Amino acid sequence: MRSLIKFFAVTFLVSWSFFAAGFWLAKGSWGSGAARLSGGVLFLGVIVPALVAVGLTARSGGRAGVRALLDRVVRFPSEARWYLFAAGYMAAIKLTAAVMHRVATGAWPAFGQENFLIMVAATMISTPVQAGEEIGWRGYALPRLTNRLGLGGASVVLGVIWACWHLPFFFMPATDTFGQSFPVYLAQVTAISVAMGWLFWRTNGSLFMTMLLHAAVNNTKDIVPSVLQGATNPLSFHASLVAWLTVALLWICAAVFLVQMRAVKELG
Repeated sequence: MRSLIKFFAVTFLVSWSFFAAGFWLAKGSWGSGAARLSGGVLFLGVIVPALVAVGLTARSGGRAGVRALLDRVVRFPSEARWYLFAAGYMAAIKLTAAVMHRVATGAWPAFGQENFLIMVAATMISTPVQAGEEIGWRGYALPRLTNRLGLGGASVVLGVIWACWHLPFFFMPATDTFGQSFPVYLAQVTAISVAMGWLFWRTNGSLFMTMLLHAAVNNTKDIVPSVLQGATNPLSFHASLVAWLTVALLWICAAVFLVQMRAVKELG
């Protein structure tokens, strides 16, 4: 437990410090050079979970431990269904939410204007980048939490922590979550964490698959955008109908995954 507390404490402290510095540089009062630098500073904050996980693993398990952790990044399942699930999960959720919106209101929600091929390319390009988070969240923290809480409980707890790690972005102008409902985001991300925990388990601990799912969520979620225009209070429950439908669908799926994971007490 001490290793987990240390991992979460250091990750939050260092990441949030980088996020604050990046926001400060991006405000513009320090010149265009500082504004351009802010992107790199924010990126450093994003990859902190992996850096902390590798550092703690090196201290406790040496090179062998680090090698075992990083080997999960290149663990590729042989069955195509897992790749299809990871790449299409969020898109299927959002398109189903659009149909439910049509049934409930008689009108289709707004659809995103991003070209499908661009979304596919962005997902492929950004999948390796997700190692900066996934090595920490699913590679380091999830197995240790599972040993204490079981896989279902661990996935839920990790989802709450993972969502809270993103909290600063809800108060940073120019981010796509600025002013949006954090409680609704918390519910969505916790349900996504359950799906990731299930996928990690079913693919024998493949971090590549959670990286692909993570990248696909980021790049396909705006097939049907959930953003509420003009939102200014991140602590409210005020969100778009699409956002609430997405929450409902994600948790219906999460409930199925939790039932399947209920007997899993450790991860190999």
